Amino acid sequence: MMQHQPIRMKEELYHFDIFPMVFPAGQPVDFTVKPLGEHKRFPGFEGEYKVVVQRLDSGSLRDEFSAWNHTDFFLTPDADGALRFTYTAASECEHAVRVYKGDSEDELVELNIYALDEDLAGRYPFRGDLHIHTTRSDGREDPATVCANYRKKGYDFIVVTDHHRYYPSLEAIDFYASVKTALNILPGEEVHLPETRVHIVNAGGLFSVNGLLPCEQNYTETDGALDKRRLDDTVTPPDIVPMEQYTAEIDAIEAKLKSGDDPIPANVDSRWYAVCVWAFDKIREADGLGIFAHPYWISDMWQIPEPFTRYMLKDHPFDAFEVLGGENYYTQNGFQTALYYDEYREGRVHPIVGSTDSHGSTEHNQNTAICSTIIFAPANERKALIEAVKARYSVAVDTISAEYRLVGEHRLQKYASFLMENYFPIHDRQAEMDGEMMYQFRNGEATKEELELVAARAEKLLKKYILVK
Repeated sequence: MMQHQPIRMKEELYHFDIFPMVFPAGQPVDFTVKPLGEHKRFPGFEGEYKVVVQRLDSGSLRDEFSAWNHTDFFLTPDADGALRFTYTAASECEHAVRVYKGDSEDELVELNIYALDEDLAGRYPFRGDLHIHTTRSDGREDPATVCANYRKKGYDFIVVTDHHRYYPSLEAIDFYASVKTALNILPGEEVHLPETRVHIVNAGGLFSVNGLLPCEQNYTETDGALDKRRLDDTVTPPDIVPMEQYTAEIDAIEAKLKSGDDPIPANVDSRWYAVCVWAFDKIREADGLGIFAHPYWISDMWQIPEPFTRYMLKDHPFDAFEVLGGENYYTQNGFQTALYYDEYREGRVHPIVGSTDSHGSTEHNQNTAICSTIIFAPANERKALIEAVKARYSVAVDTISAEYRLVGEHRLQKYASFLMENYFPIHDRQAEMDGEMMYQFRNGEATKEELELVAARAEKLLKKYILVK
């Protein structure tokens, strides 16, 4: 069975630490290079160590035309054995930091750091999943267990999105409400409405869209209970929509789609599309992120007819496109990726996310953690994450195979690739401990104090390596 491939930590990161790894360009920043263990301490000799900092876009040091574009430092270790220097990057770019013994060519280690321009320099990188299922629909683990196990996989946020149901995400949130965890659990649901087969994700919405209709499971299974269809008692959702009213509202949207100078094409199901418009409008009313999910998922055929998908992307009633939507066959994620870049060439640059859409056991499931989203946001907080995706500060991550793949704008891909190689392997070791403690807490085998102690270490690690402006 194919399994998610964790990113293997580079050997040098086991033996040396450099911090910060990410820093603002245009200002002086203090860096530390520290050996990890006595076996890697900088050997003593009469003389200094040379530290060379060079932009990766400037060509090889051996290239006479670019050798000028580096900065050399001659340093002696401090009392704790670390080398320290202050460097100012001119602009955004990855940099190599090479340490030499004296002025020789005897390179002891090469590490990497990344300078960010102003807009990204105020944002942290958070990786997570915006589309996942539990036993409350067709998954195989309860909501609290799913959250704990995905934190073990290195996820910083998760949106539980059971079919037709919002209340399972509230169950997950409520279970951990008494304890501070490093995992941000957002409310959510997969929206399935009458008269369409299009799958839509409500990520982070303050109330349930499924719960607005009395025929939907979020209503029928909870007797319409208000606390099962809103995040908390500060939220006032719209009134329940009787089917007669729902039909009338869809009729009105459909009529508008068919009229005017640019009517909906004849080969696009206008009824389906009108329902989608209604759903995305309700998700925005809920202050959520409306995601157009996996159009190339194969049930018996592609889930969505090709003309419909093309028109959806052209008209763009959604907030984000699920460019990677789980499944490990090429024709889903590969076709969706190609379509994203087709749209890009047409000048339509869509906000994107990647998610597992996982339904199985977290530990014994071929789709566990095979896709994710890196969101660059000021904080790991519901509103900040949603706004960052809408502003196109996200990339989708494919970890189906041993070598990861990234989907998104080139600038963000370069930064995300650096993070995948240098930051996230360290981050994930801490997250695994954090998730294991959540799992033990879930099963009554760890205390609140034990869990919060580990969570505090995760926050400390983030701020150690990512220096925001």
